[in-house]
Amino acid sequence: MEKKIHRRQALTAGGLAAAVAMSARLTKVPARQREAREPFGYCFNTSTIRGQKLPLDEQIEVTAKAGYDAIEPWIRDVQAFVDNGGDLEKVHDRLRELGVTVESAIGFANWIVDDDDKRAEGLETARHDMKLVKALGGNRIAAPPVGATNQSDLDLGQAAVRYRKLLELGAEEGVTPQLELWGFSQSLHLLGELMYVATECGHPDACLLLDIYHIYKGGSDFEGLKWVPGSRVHVLHVNDYPADPPRDKIGDADRVHMGDGVAPTSTILRRLYQSGFRGMLSLELFNRSYWEQDPLELARTGLAKMRAAVQSARIG
Repeated sequence: MEKKIHRRQALTAGGLAAAVAMSARLTKVPARQREAREPFGYCFNTSTIRGQKLPLDEQIEVTAKAGYDAIEPWIRDVQAFVDNGGDLEKVHDRLRELGVTVESAIGFANWIVDDDDKRAEGLETARHDMKLVKALGGNRIAAPPVGATNQSDLDLGQAAVRYRKLLELGAEEGVTPQLELWGFSQSLHLLGELMYVATECGHPDACLLLDIYHIYKGGSDFEGLKWVPGSRVHVLHVNDYPADPPRDKIGDADRVHMGDGVAPTSTILRRLYQSGFRGMLSLELFNRSYWEQDPLELARTGLAKMRAAVQSARIG
């Protein structure tokens, strides 16, 4: 069955964002230092406030004021900021002042497709996107199976070759592409498929970008996480999902805060911690009701629920 669920849609936001952004700009935000006892860092994927339509610089201010260690911006927002005259060097300086790192970024380059010309164009798109990430001080970018989501016969051996090529490009640019699992895709929607491609690409920088919702949506059992080396996961997209709609009907917009759904979040966090994961938990939501909320309060709520989920997991 063809699936067309994408994290691409946005709603029209109210005028509240402007006031929040102005408040953020006028406030000096102290840099947060991750404590040694904390098992994970906390990152904010800006999809969570996509509906509020804040520009990149204001997204960063919200992230810092809410208390996150890091931000995971979308390339389309970074490009829009540049197109509107924004200065990434100044943004980089502001990130350092705030103590906020860019742990990853969300891009959509067609690196995996069978068509040679489209794949070549996709690699050039990836290079362009990596340069934007590097300008912000980041060193990772998502590498989802864009262009192959409706392809059920993707050759995983060829996917491994193509991922290696993307990794080689990333080594040139200083930005590592993270092989991303998409649960709605007909290719690379299972943990086993992702592990195969990462293993067979034969590149030392191969790594995985996992997501609680996408693992569920794709049909993998969370027990499979025991086979995933945590050191090869730098960022985990975190969220929760309700019991209804069922797996075959659930979509991106149904994601909820950690602890507000039925996902076995404690088991997931413990499994990854036991396998060596010490990276960032990045809150990635697309809930349209959240897009109607004050972006700063939404970000703070998300962080509080992430911390509560980690505490409940009793890690360590």
